[in-house]
Amino acid sequence: MVNTSSERSPSSAAAARIRQAAIEAFAEAGYAGTSTRAITGHLGMSATAMYPHYRSKEELLFAIASEGHRLVLDAMRAAEAQARALSGATWTSRLRGVVAAFAQWQARESRLARVVQYEMRSLSREHFHEIAAIREETTALVADLVDGGIVAGEFGVKDGGDAVLAIMSLCVDVCRWFPARGYRNPEVVGAVYANLAASLVESRLR
Repeated sequence: MVNTSSERSPSSAAAARIRQAAIEAFAEAGYAGTSTRAITGHLGMSATAMYPHYRSKEELLFAIASEGHRLVLDAMRAAEAQARALSGATWTSRLRGVVAAFAQWQARESRLARVVQYEMRSLSREHFHEIAAIREETTALVADLVDGGIVAGEFGVKDGGDAVLAIMSLCVDVCRWFPARGYRNPEVVGAVYANLAASLVESRLR
């Protein structure tokens, strides 16, 4: 396996500053429209200052994408564990908790999420597949809840895959528009999307 720069200095303060500057730059101008000189220049560093931490702009994007995808997956898993532990937990309450966490994270970390969600096409094939595997875990978490609710007779949706596709697409899109007029609180966004997810799977769709 390739030893990436992020593995060489994962807790480096300089590496963290470079990642944050890159997130801001990529969110504003896109990956293709951002040079490494622009990223380091924003920090008052020379153009070569990035290379002890990241060998290329693509490797820097991979570090950001990996971190972002793992953070949102961790948030969703924590929400699922919390919802499942509550007395009287249902498939609906568990799904609502996970979707709220997902949408909330997309809003709260909208600039990071924008890079994570919309710049994947710029990754190398190897890095793309690594990130895609994490995305599959995220989707599987929601799919397991939807399928569980269907099997238990709690959800009336006939095709769980259709519901999962809609839920994931809705949540991912949050980072594109947040904040917007009337929606500036991530927790409010989370609640709205939890309601939407519950509506997508409720029994009236039978």
